[in-house]
Amino acid sequence: MKLSVFVKSVLATSLAVSVLASQAAYAETMRLRMHTFYGTEVDQIAADLSDRVKEASDGSLQIQFFRGGELVDSDQFVEAVAQGSISIAHGVGSYWPGTVGIGTIEAGLPGAWVSVEEARDIFANQGLDKIIAEAYEEKGVKLIGRGFGSDYGLVTTKPVTSLEDLGDMRIRATSSIATVLQKFDIPTAFIPGEELYIALSTGVIDGAVYGGPVEYEQLRINEVAGYYTDLNLLNPGWTENLLINPGTWEKMSDEQQQILQTELDQYLLDVHNWLEEGNQRLIDEGTLFEFATLSEEDSRDLAEASLPIWREEAARSERNARAVEILIQNAKAKGRLSE
Repeated sequence: MKLSVFVKSVLATSLAVSVLASQAAYAETMRLRMHTFYGTEVDQIAADLSDRVKEASDGSLQIQFFRGGELVDSDQFVEAVAQGSISIAHGVGSYWPGTVGIGTIEAGLPGAWVSVEEARDIFANQGLDKIIAEAYEEKGVKLIGRGFGSDYGLVTTKPVTSLEDLGDMRIRATSSIATVLQKFDIPTAFIPGEELYIALSTGVIDGAVYGGPVEYEQLRINEVAGYYTDLNLLNPGWTENLLINPGTWEKMSDEQQQILQTELDQYLLDVHNWLEEGNQRLIDEGTLFEFATLSEEDSRDLAEASLPIWREEAARSERNARAVEILIQNAKAKGRLSE
């Protein structure tokens, strides 16, 4: 079939307009400053993210990545994103409970979930992330990603196989875990992660609840504390989030938003897989730590001791109460709480 000169002209013009429109949509390169709470251990994962985003967006989105502490402290992420000094933050809600009141619940209350699958369902399908997003919106930031940590066990300078073994030890723990341990007369203290090595080597503390085997390996904790005990209380032991400046998000085209969302989701999954694979490798090798697990009875006692923390968090606000109610109903459905 032969086309007239007029039709050919119209087609050529339409094609040119389409190309120009596509180029115009990407005319301005957006440079995104992304900050994580992790250190050098996620450098390769971050580099892969930057490469994928740049390629998928034809160079219109470019990520400049910053490690923990390089630009702002991790507990200042919410303010920094809201002000636009960083575009995207990769953090943990428990770093800023004074700024976002639901942060401690978001990060993970003791006994809230016992598997990644359960945690994903609670956040995505039972409405927890929707409630959390409301809280961040009020602070001028947009929640665009949910990540999941990994093992969250106890490392000590001598063997621990029961709660009784902890009676004469001082354990580093965050506030919620510390509250649970204190109910069993176990002394606790809070020490920043970067100070754990010195604190353990000098006897300031005798153990720490900080992460999984791979995190302890990164900090060389095995050199000063060679025993790892699974508390079987919260797994994954923390959740991670991605926050973006709303103005930055709204400047993107729909296609750019989809590209960024897809690649950030992959980034969070890559971090989780790195943690899981690293922890399993160290457990299988069995050379870095001597591994043990608390008895079911001790773990159940810890879980029951956690309930006052749930109630305390619920009492802080109506929003927190709604979030805790989701956790309660889930725990009942799983048989971990009685009716």
